[in-house]
Amino acid sequence: MGSIAPSPAEIDASVVKITRSTNLRDVPLPGSPEELSHSYCTDHMVTVRWTAGNGWETPEVRPFENLSVPPTASCLHYATECFEGMKVYRGYDGKLRLFRPDCNGERLVSSAQRTSLPAFKFEELKVLIAKLMQIDGPRWLPKDQPGRFLYLRPAMIGNGPHLGVQTPKEALLFIIAVPWPDPSKKKPEQAGGQHGLKLLASHPDSIRAWPGGFGYAKLGANYGPSLVAHGKAQAIGFDQVLWLFGEDRQVTEAGASNFFVVWENKQSGKLELVTAPLENQLILPGVTRRSVLELARTRLNQSCGKLAPVEVVERDFTIGDVHEAWKEGRIVEAFVCGTAYFVTPVKLIRNDDVDMNMLDAGAERAGYAAQIKSWLEAIMFGKDGAEAHEWGYVIEGESQK
Repeated sequence: MGSIAPSPAEIDASVVKITRSTNLRDVPLPGSPEELSHSYCTDHMVTVRWTAGNGWETPEVRPFENLSVPPTASCLHYATECFEGMKVYRGYDGKLRLFRPDCNGERLVSSAQRTSLPAFKFEELKVLIAKLMQIDGPRWLPKDQPGRFLYLRPAMIGNGPHLGVQTPKEALLFIIAVPWPDPSKKKPEQAGGQHGLKLLASHPDSIRAWPGGFGYAKLGANYGPSLVAHGKAQAIGFDQVLWLFGEDRQVTEAGASNFFVVWENKQSGKLELVTAPLENQLILPGVTRRSVLELARTRLNQSCGKLAPVEVVERDFTIGDVHEAWKEGRIVEAFVCGTAYFVTPVKLIRNDDVDMNMLDAGAERAGYAAQIKSWLEAIMFGKDGAEAHEWGYVIEGESQK
């Protein structure tokens, strides 16, 4: 009998090679140019190499440095690249937490498979992040400064030297951590401040995603082509593009965020929290989106303070539906959510030559976004009795060095 070839190795985050940096970087102050640059990373990074023949190699926590990628790498030519957006939070109880990291791990694996990159056991992602934060967490998120966070960017690229249209034979998973401006600390006149975002509805000749495509995966290929429209929107004073799809102009996403509206149903008169569905795979299945829906279904199905109950609805709706509800005074509020913008109100939507003010009609009844945001913050930062919530993954074993 012939010998059976060994299976390619899986990622094993319990065995990690650690090389500590001997040249520690200055930790930037909140609001500093370094923080605002979105490019000033912490002292260390995680890398895990994969090859088609042997599978995943031993993960490494190593000093942050630039990657070496051959000019023939498939990520540069064929968009074999995917990524995640996460945050690590310093809680008011002194603990470091991730928010629902297995959801991000699952989505990263799904995105990787959609762009021909290798899969891995998604549960290992949070353990790799924990290894990184055990080293960088104490300096970059000190215990005496609760309420702060770092942005995390797990990513995977096809980095082998093989030019040609083919499935990548080599790949690299890496994780970096970046100090990030807190949108809640921005001045009111800035984008995402207390007055909310301004959205510009996309034109029919510009489409972000389509059925059978990859709008549901977090791929760089989703973002590059959309930046032209984003840049044009910003140039005329808008924060994000509200992406529409199809002849009936269905509302899908707002920039890199999921979009929600609270309105009165025209037929029943009941209050609804409405967002686009996932079935047609046009939108990203956001982790914050998923959490907003679950909290709304379990906590806003009855009165909450001054807030009346709402019914949660995931369905197709059009910009025409939004316009009609706005004209009839049925809109209570609109907001976007995602890791970067968190939960942020929308103050205005421009569709063609019509500016729809989202703050006027339901101002007295609004507050759903703020309430959901406060619930999420309590879980993320371990406060208001949410220290042991199942969505918060506590990172233990921080380095004392």
